[in-house]
Amino acid sequence: MSETNVPQEVRYLLFDVESVADGKLIAKTRFPSEQIGPHEAIRRLRQELLLSSGKDFIPYTYHIPVAVVIAKLAADYSLIDIVSLDQPQHRPHVITKHFWVGWEAYGFPTWVTFNGRSFDLPLMEHSAFRFGVPVPKWFNLADRTYEQFRNRYNLSSHIDVQEILTNYGATWFRGGLNLAATLLGKPGKMDVQGDMVYDLHCAGKIGDINEYCRCDVLDTYFVFLRTCVLMGKLTLETEHERVAQAKAFIEQRATDHPAYRQYLEQWGDWENPWCEAT
Repeated sequence: MSETNVPQEVRYLLFDVESVADGKLIAKTRFPSEQIGPHEAIRRLRQELLLSSGKDFIPYTYHIPVAVVIAKLAADYSLIDIVSLDQPQHRPHVITKHFWVGWEAYGFPTWVTFNGRSFDLPLMEHSAFRFGVPVPKWFNLADRTYEQFRNRYNLSSHIDVQEILTNYGATWFRGGLNLAATLLGKPGKMDVQGDMVYDLHCAGKIGDINEYCRCDVLDTYFVFLRTCVLMGKLTLETEHERVAQAKAFIEQRATDHPAYRQYLEQWGDWENPWCEAT
């Protein structure tokens, strides 16, 4: 076998989760004495949250994952593949099992997220609890604190790009992933927004949710590459090479994924001030 045919080792698993609130669970636990349906329970809880905190986003403990898209990256940060777990069924319990079993099968690669410390990973841990999926390697609580996978500062376990950019919550990253991606010329949020996922799921449009999730993964990947430049892990020149390779990857698969086609239509390149004519 030639060297070019040797499969690349997966060093990073960059992912994004789309989830929906479990209305039956909310009705049973938040409004047990009232005979209301799941949609009304969600509406009521969102209203309560909005009045109390100014935000109506339901906590992840009431959510189930309906789409998880993962980008497999090599040690040199190149894109190996992008997969959607349990596609096309997108069964929450199967998604959860594949998520954790895959992490172990690849030899515990580093998770990469944007704001995954406060939502995506806790949600997947909660889902493992809910669906009875054992994850003993992840919960290595007997190890030294700094070696535990769930340690906030263990960057060999999980790199939350937002945590890097905010110095672990010392500041806020106003604008989120959409802003960070837009700074790099990438589309950011397009037709589907996060608050539309529940309605799409109720309408049976799980495919649309999955495509939206793929775009968030692409945005996260490009923001991660620039963060690696920031940390001195990549040069700008190498980052540009990785971006060009990723674009070619998307182009090759655009016929199978409408979101990729839309992403390419709105594609932009970073305006490099270092290349201005003298």
